[in-house]
Amino acid sequence: MRPLPDVHRDALAATGRIVAGIRADQLHEPTPCDEYDVSGLLQHLISGNYWVAPLVAGKTIAEVGDALDRDFTADHFDVSAQEADAAFSEPGAMQKPVAVSYGPVPAEVYAGHRFLDVLIHGWDLAKATGQGTTLDPELVEACFEVIAPQMDLLAASGMFGTKVDVADDATPQTKLLATLGRVG
Repeated sequence: MRPLPDVHRDALAATGRIVAGIRADQLHEPTPCDEYDVSGLLQHLISGNYWVAPLVAGKTIAEVGDALDRDFTADHFDVSAQEADAAFSEPGAMQKPVAVSYGPVPAEVYAGHRFLDVLIHGWDLAKATGQGTTLDPELVEACFEVIAPQMDLLAASGMFGTKVDVADDATPQTKLLATLGRVG
């Protein structure tokens, strides 16, 4: 797999193209992610991007506090993506300890989770807004490489839906989406 900062950057770019295609009249459409409509999922992604820099810089969730609690618009996506990318791309960033809600982990683990979150929620947004839902096959493969050693942790985290059964001959993208509780 290419380095995590690189695949994360590619996921940010792919999702950014989807975000740019969202119309104002689609913000309250439901998404495949049951807890969010389009607007809520945008908030989740943008806020998540903004959290990267302070956490990779060594701040705790408590230290960041409510500094990032505000309403974001789709216009914030690109800036938030640039900040997240810059933080993960710093030399040595992947080895830094990051104090996330599920415990202190190396930034490499956190970057893997952000990569999954950005790519899959980008698909959710595309599905909800009638845009193209084909994911880059290289990013799909990279997702499997991130998921494989952490399958139990991810399943228990509630970050994604319950695995959906699909045919053995399903495409890699369909298998990935099904693993994360989506129906392609």
